[in-house]
Amino acid sequence: MNPVVDVWGPVSPKVRSSFPPAPEPHDEWPLDGGTAWVYYSPLNRRQLIRPVILSDGFSSGSSDLDQLWHGLEENGDFRFISELHATGRDVVILGYNDRTASITSNADTAIDCIRRAVAERVGRAKLVVGGFSMGGLITRYALAKMEQDPSLPDHETSLYLSYDTPHQGAWFPIALQAFTHFATDKWGEAPVVGPVLRQFSGLLNSPAAKEMARWHIEKAGSTPQQAPERMAFLTALDDIGGWPRGVRKIGVANGVDSGTGNGVKAGATAVKCQGNTLNDTWLKTQAEGDQVVARLQKTSEEPVSVRTSGLPAIDGAPGGLFTVPSPDGDTGSFGLAALLMTVLGNTVNPDVITTSCFIPSISALAVGDIDDPKRLYQPITPDNSALDAFQCAGRNEGHTTMTEELGAWIVNEIVAG
Repeated sequence: MNPVVDVWGPVSPKVRSSFPPAPEPHDEWPLDGGTAWVYYSPLNRRQLIRPVILSDGFSSGSSDLDQLWHGLEENGDFRFISELHATGRDVVILGYNDRTASITSNADTAIDCIRRAVAERVGRAKLVVGGFSMGGLITRYALAKMEQDPSLPDHETSLYLSYDTPHQGAWFPIALQAFTHFATDKWGEAPVVGPVLRQFSGLLNSPAAKEMARWHIEKAGSTPQQAPERMAFLTALDDIGGWPRGVRKIGVANGVDSGTGNGVKAGATAVKCQGNTLNDTWLKTQAEGDQVVARLQKTSEEPVSVRTSGLPAIDGAPGGLFTVPSPDGDTGSFGLAALLMTVLGNTVNPDVITTSCFIPSISALAVGDIDDPKRLYQPITPDNSALDAFQCAGRNEGHTTMTEELGAWIVNEIVAG
């Protein structure tokens, strides 16, 4: 299944054109830094009575309504918007002009949307506010800020929800980060592949990616660590209390709660290529301890070895999988690297490990640090989550995939709340 949001890279024109047009919104709110598209429940006669605000997450450029609608309503086994409408809830889809901007910047847009919803609402029903992937962090921060900042109005929200949100950080494989920066440095000015490489590398070095990623590298030879931008965001989040206090907090994970991994073996060769531009270049999945995770060599130049130390075996951890839409169907983290290697004129080994964990279950459910190698693979219980209630998927599936298992649970929680 395609994810709700293209969480990492640009969507090709062929893929984007495959999304059917979303229905015309009943209302559209221009916001400072974004847009809100309003779909009233048929039960409410074109009035905003019980608003549910759903925030977009991280990707390139601005939010795309057609893609968001497709992920929420048309591309799975559960029609999330229709089911919310059937309960009398009005759906407000919140998008951003720049999905790579800092979380705190887009949180100001979310605050603008919440204020507008309160102003437009008929009656006194409390709001439901949340988001998908990074959208859950944006709205978490927005609600907490509204509670702490006396210059801001009451958010009048009773329920906060997050859908596979990286509360404890996201995992971008270091090998993939290194290859992306390496390839951009070598071929970033090439006429065909150059713009794509620059965009991918720019995404990884964007404010939002740096704030989400538990380990980040600026270039191929950098030491993996939390970026200064992430440290600053965590401090800002802590300064406003970490979480909204006056709401019920629920969340779902696209990974399992049993501690069972996704089958990706630690330290395995994920992708390897040889050809016109790259010589004996390979990326490995992450293992514990000291490890060479990538060998990168432009033909006729000296090889570059990428080393890590002290990281957990996280590629195979239970959680939402790294997925990227492509013209030939979804691929994953290392599958993306394989595509880029092929475009650069090389032959890739046939047994590519295409994907990896992106949002560990313990991150989506805020139950522990993802740098703890044991905690990553331990069963999750309700007593150690910062959320009041949560639901996990029955299998490790694509990040932000909308399923009946998760979508129906959220709808039931909204109705019960």
